[in-house]
Amino acid sequence: MTEARNDGGGRRLRWLLTSSAASHLGDGIGKVALPLLATTLTRDPVLIAGLSATQFLPWLLFAAVAGALVDRIDRRRAMIVANTARAAAVGALAVLVAAGGMSIWLVYLTALIIGTAETIADSAANALIPAVVGDGSLDAANSKLQACEIVGQTFLGGPVGSLTFALFAAFPFILNSAGFAIAAAVLLGLAGTYRGKAETPVEPAKLRTELADGLRWLRRHPLLLRLVVVAGLLSLVSELAQAQLVLYALEDLHLSDATFGFFAFVGGIGGLLGAGVAPRLVRTIGRLPVVTGGIACCGLGFGGMGLVRSPVAGAALFGLFAAAVVAVNVVLATARHTLVPGELLGRVLGVWRTVVWGAIPLGALLGGVLTERLGSAARTFAVSGVAMLVIAAFAFGALRRGPLGDKSDSAAALTHHDPGL
Repeated sequence: MTEARNDGGGRRLRWLLTSSAASHLGDGIGKVALPLLATTLTRDPVLIAGLSATQFLPWLLFAAVAGALVDRIDRRRAMIVANTARAAAVGALAVLVAAGGMSIWLVYLTALIIGTAETIADSAANALIPAVVGDGSLDAANSKLQACEIVGQTFLGGPVGSLTFALFAAFPFILNSAGFAIAAAVLLGLAGTYRGKAETPVEPAKLRTELADGLRWLRRHPLLLRLVVVAGLLSLVSELAQAQLVLYALEDLHLSDATFGFFAFVGGIGGLLGAGVAPRLVRTIGRLPVVTGGIACCGLGFGGMGLVRSPVAGAALFGLFAAAVVAVNVVLATARHTLVPGELLGRVLGVWRTVVWGAIPLGALLGGVLTERLGSAARTFAVSGVAMLVIAAFAFGALRRGPLGDKSDSAAALTHHDPGL
């Protein structure tokens, strides 16, 4: 992989983090405003779940292709183009909302466009991390990237999205568009070239070959393959409930549109705590306890949310879930960066996200059907919580004999980046 020089790695990381912060802030505003907009058009739990499914459907369809693309092109440029496309799509939505010409299907279409561009932007951002960090700590860099996501999407974006939606329905989408535009502009200050390999024309036959390369590499590495399975199951089961969060807040906890974002705000606090303590927990107790314990805490959080009817208790439990899932994500991200060769990172990440993020649309639709059958979103949260406790037990059994569960020198593969792996 062609990288910028290792000097100034901290400065380059700050450019990337600043861009990510702007992008995630805009994204967070939109991810609260879009479901609220949908609830003004329908209260059908399946249609509400369909919005979440539509947002993540591109990860199922295009994640592997996006991963192959970011291995062939300059990753910084890919992020600029993708963020510009998202800014244009959300800007058009703001105009339609202000004109009063919305339907649930237009909301779906916008979510699909945003999600498609996101497959490029997020894949490129993750693949950029080893290049911009240089000799720095990947755990710390991934933790900071997770913190940017949590601060932007829930800690700030959630409250801003709900409050501005209550004031003027088009307002949050204007801010969302501006966030993506700023994210694209900031990346112009990131010096250097960041290609997985020399840029070549994107030919379909070569893309298929390279996608197969990424899949074959993953199949030959049992640890990463088991991590994909665990992450995919967690993604599927957690989305059963997360796709119903807006109905849970509005109907089970009786929150208003304006206060829905503050419910997510508490989740943001939890996410920040998870990002902050994850590197220390890894050093203290090891990666396996962080992964399995984190998944168990996710289950306790969602299971508890299904049993309480207090907004304060519900928000606190959502904060527990957020802290735990972010800690798990930090470990998973570092495992990818340390075990996957740089020139294959985009493709392997594409396969990973095809499975993990591709499970989200299925989980969302199943959650909508489950809520419809059970009669409330709270019951869906309870089912999701129990299922995650089962996944935690499965993860312990699947991972305990590999480097994640071994504190001996054989775990060195997870502490030192070996580009030849």
